[in-house]
Amino acid sequence: MVNLGLRQKFISILPKSTFGQTALLIAALLFINQLVSYLSVTHYFISPSYKQINKLISNQINTFFILDIESLSPAQIEKLTSTTGIRFHDEISAMHAGLGNAAYYDFMSKQITQQLGKDTEIRVKTGKNYMVWIKPPQDRDLWISIPLTGPNENSLSPLTMYFFVIGALSVTGGWLFVQRLNRPLQALQKGARQVEKGHFPAPLALVGSSEIIAVTEAFNKMSRGIKQLENDRVLMTAGISHDLRTPLTRIRLASEMLPDEQAWVKDGIEHDIEDLNAIINQFIDYAKQDQQETAVFANINELIHELVDSRTIISTHMIELKLAKVTATKLRTVGIKRVIENLIENALKYGSDTITISTAMVDKNRNILCCVRDFGKGIDQTQMEQMFTPFAQADQARGTSGSGLGLAIVKRIIESHGGKIQFTNHPDGGLNASFLLPVSH
Repeated sequence: MVNLGLRQKFISILPKSTFGQTALLIAALLFINQLVSYLSVTHYFISPSYKQINKLISNQINTFFILDIESLSPAQIEKLTSTTGIRFHDEISAMHAGLGNAAYYDFMSKQITQQLGKDTEIRVKTGKNYMVWIKPPQDRDLWISIPLTGPNENSLSPLTMYFFVIGALSVTGGWLFVQRLNRPLQALQKGARQVEKGHFPAPLALVGSSEIIAVTEAFNKMSRGIKQLENDRVLMTAGISHDLRTPLTRIRLASEMLPDEQAWVKDGIEHDIEDLNAIINQFIDYAKQDQQETAVFANINELIHELVDSRTIISTHMIELKLAKVTATKLRTVGIKRVIENLIENALKYGSDTITISTAMVDKNRNILCCVRDFGKGIDQTQMEQMFTPFAQADQARGTSGSGLGLAIVKRIIESHGGKIQFTNHPDGGLNASFLLPVSH
């Protein structure tokens, strides 16, 4: 169980996107490549070089003592120093010459000790003046300093430069590869979201790998098919509506010929015809989804004022406005007016004679919130989602007239703007019908 929990925790922290997974894979491969390169360079180049240096140092020490250093004259020692840079020190002069700044190198000491057969101490001073200090086993009171040409401490070593260049090229190549792979995927994502909102983008370019091209081609075919279905539905609805209105007109004309004593029959027929015409108009509105309208920058508060001012308010009805300052955003104004009008009509018809309309900026000013609240009985929580289902009426207690398409049309309009709509019961009574609209710049 512990291992399973650790495994699930490890999986949960792994990146979920293709970009993140590919970047992680490249990083892992790059790390392995660098590690293998480091071990290879160390084993095949650096280690043999140090072995050669150690061998040369041990040979020089043996040579000095074979020649017997003490038998050399001061002139000979001076000539040796000026020619090779090698110097001989006692403990005190060695400290003055920089021995204290040299670091003990264990692996070099062990290798030279093995070659000389006796304990030898090696210290190395790096930097501008690269110096090797040797305490030979033949004379424990003697220090020999041998200058070597080393890398400048202010510059990058060839190995470091190699790793840096390889790493930079690998990361750059991986980034370009992932960008090329993600670009058509991002286009697919954007296209799918447009189709979700009822928009149909132009066919996407067939670029990328063969698998991505196949998926893009399938998406283009799907988008064309859905668009054709939408067009067929609009055409079919328009045809049905036209065919229904013709007999309805004949029925209306026939009712006009009824005698005056049957006026009640005439009034009933005309009322039913008006209801049928309203239902037909809702069918057409549901099919069209207001997609033909062009979005323009508008302020939702101004739309609310226009609707409230243009309404013929019944004397018992009252609409209270609580409109905060909101940002103008791209809206299909006819569609948004239809949404607000529908919510106002439902609130007054099924909720209460007094309603409140409020607006506000939310989510760090990224969304506009509009809420229409009534003070009625509210709706059973279990029936909230059913209210947006076409041809369904969630709360029979709030009325049964109509086709059940009004809120379905409202939901489609809001979602086509990239927003969300929801109904909630207010804690103090009544229903909150609210929707969010994203701010477009």
